[in-house]
Amino acid sequence: MSGFAEGAEASKGALGPEAREASLAALKATTEPGKELDILVVGGGIVGTGTALDAVTRGLNVGIVEASDWAAGTSSRSSKLIHGGLRYLEMLDFGLVKEALHERGLLLSELAPHLARPVPFLYPLSKSFERPYVGAGIALYDIMSISGGHKRGVPFHKHLTRRGTLRAAPSLKDDAFVGSIRYYDGQVDDAKYVANLIRTAAYYGAHAVNRVAVVDFLREGERVVGAKVVNHEDGSTFKIRAKQVINATGVWTDETQAMVTERGQLKVRASKGIHLVVPRDRFQSTVGLILRTEKSVLFVIPWGRHWIIGTTDTDWHLDKAHPAASSKDIDYLLEHVNRVLKRPLTREDVEGVYAGLRPLLAGENDSTAKLSREHIVAHPVPGLVVVAGGKWTTYRVMAKDAVDEASRSMDERVPPSCTESVPLLGATGFKAAWNRRNRTAEETGVHVARVEHLLNRYGSMATEVLALIHEKPELAEPLPGADDYLQAEAVYAATHEGARHVNDVLTRRTRISIESWDRGVSAAPVVAKLMGEILGWSDAQRESEIKHYLARVEAERLSQQQPDDESADAARLGVEDIVPLR
Repeated sequence: MSGFAEGAEASKGALGPEAREASLAALKATTEPGKELDILVVGGGIVGTGTALDAVTRGLNVGIVEASDWAAGTSSRSSKLIHGGLRYLEMLDFGLVKEALHERGLLLSELAPHLARPVPFLYPLSKSFERPYVGAGIALYDIMSISGGHKRGVPFHKHLTRRGTLRAAPSLKDDAFVGSIRYYDGQVDDAKYVANLIRTAAYYGAHAVNRVAVVDFLREGERVVGAKVVNHEDGSTFKIRAKQVINATGVWTDETQAMVTERGQLKVRASKGIHLVVPRDRFQSTVGLILRTEKSVLFVIPWGRHWIIGTTDTDWHLDKAHPAASSKDIDYLLEHVNRVLKRPLTREDVEGVYAGLRPLLAGENDSTAKLSREHIVAHPVPGLVVVAGGKWTTYRVMAKDAVDEASRSMDERVPPSCTESVPLLGATGFKAAWNRRNRTAEETGVHVARVEHLLNRYGSMATEVLALIHEKPELAEPLPGADDYLQAEAVYAATHEGARHVNDVLTRRTRISIESWDRGVSAAPVVAKLMGEILGWSDAQRESEIKHYLARVEAERLSQQQPDDESADAARLGVEDIVPLR
């Protein structure tokens, strides 16, 4: 390599500055005769990026735009679980559960074994008579995951006595349960997965650009033939033409549809869920927990050196760009988890908090906890397909259905979806790379624990991060206040993963914003310097990036001190919309 930035940029599927400019040029060229896209995807969350991959691997000419950053909305603010949903089984939604369990097995064993992994949970039993009922449900959950010839990816469940329960989770109250059932689901860093997914789509030829927002749709009569967009990085506007546009904007579905038509619209309700991030040493347990609440369920999820506790499930009618955790939300979660812990958690134990919105299909039920998580695909006007609802776990099925619908209106025959057998970048060769991790550590001089960390985040592409360290050994140093993440990862985020701002790196390419006590404040200047060298920032631009990130952290802290949604939303309002100097 002639230099670490140039060498990093050379990787196929990288989303660095040069690749972004090339994709912008390709999208602008679609107004020329014969160069229109087959499909333009609007929305860069899990469903949008999955749709781009599905379409491009069928041989279609595909573009995808995202108004903010990849996974900036709902898709980076989930419970980080890949699961069928035990509570949907109780609601007799067998089809959704079976479909999600099939996808869980695919993700764990074939599509992304480097990013997804099994995680154990205890379902505590407070009364002896619960065991047959709950045991039958979890047994059915396990049985339903055996289908299609794919690996389950997780062990089967096991019944535990009261003593066995306390051995697995010593911090539970001694008299809270008579026993438990241990079962497994899957876990993933949702934002990291989306970054990998869009890179995989780009690898196969999709033109992918973030920070580009649709402001209107192009029409020829009743037909949608593309979109007018604005590039938030420089303020320029241009048009993109496509045979079909797929709207995959999640909780913004209603607003995006309204640009085209008011008739035949899907209606999506936003349900707010918040999560607390607590250091792992605050209570002892080798497994996660699933607890019943009066409204839904509460998860306590192992997350590296932390626990994730969530979630709430409440209607949200305020600014969708700024879902905010209020003081009431935090108290609700602490109150419920403290019912089963010997030593109660306090606010001082909470290291991070994040809030997100689920896109639920609107129905007659007033409770968002009971709205359907099944998805719908519609074709409200010619040229526009809308996909909405669904679960994070079933994104691949949603993407397939959306592209199937768009394909029906194309003149040429479109091949069927093949994403069930298309691993994400980094999956191929991951197991071999893991088996030789000790040799890799010896060869690179990077501690084996760091090598394992990189393998679990980049799979076989960890060699690309290690190549950056080889060129500049100082990049092996951790980021300030965030010992789990290396400086090389901030560089890689800008050269390979489409990160454009400090917030992108600290909030989504890493999880420093919720995993460090200062929420990334001390890391921000270092990240700004590293990114600035890649993206050509001036001193003023670097300072603007740092200032913007610090303002975001302060706004989040302020919102979490407010008593309710309205005041918490007001405390956050506007911070995410600040565009640093360009």
